[in-house]
Amino acid sequence: MRSVRKECTDRVLLLDRGHAEKVLHDYVRHFNAHRPHQGRNQLAPHDDPNIIPLPAARIERRQAIAGLINEYRQAS
Repeated sequence: MRSVRKECTDRVLLLDRGHAEKVLHDYVRHFNAHRPHQGRNQLAPHDDPNIIPLPAARIERRQAIAGLINEYRQAS
């Protein structure tokens, strides 16, 4: 709960319940799939530990959570 407040809701002006639900849904997706973690081997909860990613030739940036956070991934 602390990270969702510190990284998300304390930085966004929530307009209504629908907006709050969308922002929190985006944050949960980011937290579980893209966020760098200080856990086991720096893996997010949904990462496959058996796959070793190769260095990307090109990187794409995507803004998440109303532009508060940038996510990066390999360009196709």
